[in-house]
Amino acid sequence: MSENAQKEGVSGQALTSPVIAEMLMKNFERLPDIDQKLFLYGPMYVGLNGSFAGLISNSLYRRALNLRQAPIASSLPMAALPFLTTFALYNVAVSHPLMSGDLNCPSCVLMRGALVGVVGGGLYPILLALPVNIGLATRYNTTPMPEKGNMMRFWVDLSRPILRRMRAVLVLQAFFGTYLSSKNFDSYTKLAQLTFGSGEELKD
Repeated sequence: MSENAQKEGVSGQALTSPVIAEMLMKNFERLPDIDQKLFLYGPMYVGLNGSFAGLISNSLYRRALNLRQAPIASSLPMAALPFLTTFALYNVAVSHPLMSGDLNCPSCVLMRGALVGVVGGGLYPILLALPVNIGLATRYNTTPMPEKGNMMRFWVDLSRPILRRMRAVLVLQAFFGTYLSSKNFDSYTKLAQLTFGSGEELKD
């Protein structure tokens, strides 16, 4: 797309981010139904995967700490917080930049999707489950706790086998985040073609 075409839209408007976003949104409903659903509901599925990762890591920590008390108190935040965090991260890192015309690099989109899947939907639930269950184990005295100077080593030793068991979940999250972001970028490409008519997506 030429420099003049980048600066002005079909109506002569300067192609600022708000103008581009408005133009893309006007054509969003012209996309195939599957593309619309993946764009709208895909982040929810990534968030749900984060919830499952949270519940799995929570269960592993509870077993490691011999914790039987307060199952609901530990499970609710481990289901809700990873879902909300991963959903928000995906929208901020992938969906919103695409719909604003600010993210036009395919490899960047794939990288962002993979990172959201691994960090938001994998590592964050694991790291969140640690203090939640350490606090409960301390409260109910289910596992002897080390002295303060050895607490960090205790956390590392406790988490190492759990991280090994969660590797498959992290790989799955990375794959799903990459797949969804690739499909969203394909939808964005179609949307850019519908909007700007030249068959070219916007360039940075």
